[in-house]
Amino acid sequence: MTLWLTRIQPDLRHRDVRRDLASAVGMHHRLMMLFPDDLGPTARNTLGALYRIEDAAGPTRSPQVLVQSRERPDPSRLPAGYGTTTTKDISALIGLLANGLAVRYRIDANAVRKPGHTTRAATGAKAVIPLSGADADEWWARQAEERSGLKLTSTHSTPLTAASGERHQDKRQIKHARTRFEGTAVVTDHTTLQQRILEGIGRGKSYGCGLLSLAPLTNPAR
Repeated sequence: MTLWLTRIQPDLRHRDVRRDLASAVGMHHRLMMLFPDDLGPTARNTLGALYRIEDAAGPTRSPQVLVQSRERPDPSRLPAGYGTTTTKDISALIGLLANGLAVRYRIDANAVRKPGHTTRAATGAKAVIPLSGADADEWWARQAEERSGLKLTSTHSTPLTAASGERHQDKRQIKHARTRFEGTAVVTDHTTLQQRILEGIGRGKSYGCGLLSLAPLTNPAR
């Protein structure tokens, strides 16, 4: 299976860019415009489309948008002047993942706890509880080591602003707490890891959460 990674350098002078960056829902719809219109109600799942907004860097001080997908996007479908794009096939990199390989990782994830029905009834707890600090770190460790074929060797977590916006179809406000986890790990189950990369991890995949990026650690001793 071919896997594509697209990097969008948006132009902050463009009105649509500013609006999309202010709404995770708006950014989701914008990025889905890069693909054909006839993919049905589960288009994001079909495409395996995930995105992450990277911090502002370089002389432009403008954030970048990373988009991962199973189908190559068509940047000509963006509004004129929206920004510049580069796309590369990362299938070979995914294929290089092997048990024992040391890697660097980064993911913006929606770390949450879901109390059972009995607990909610007894305590009045919400169905989904956002996690932060040590609780979020423990959530990521479980996701990585029990479900994603990674053994973490270092982790640095940073709380981010929540992914939020208004859904077009029902005007419902969505809000997903986000934490950025980055560090180093060793691959323990490459088959499971490859599947998790394709599917994304956790909730909020339509809204900038769940994209796991890996790169071989060229000098693990450092």
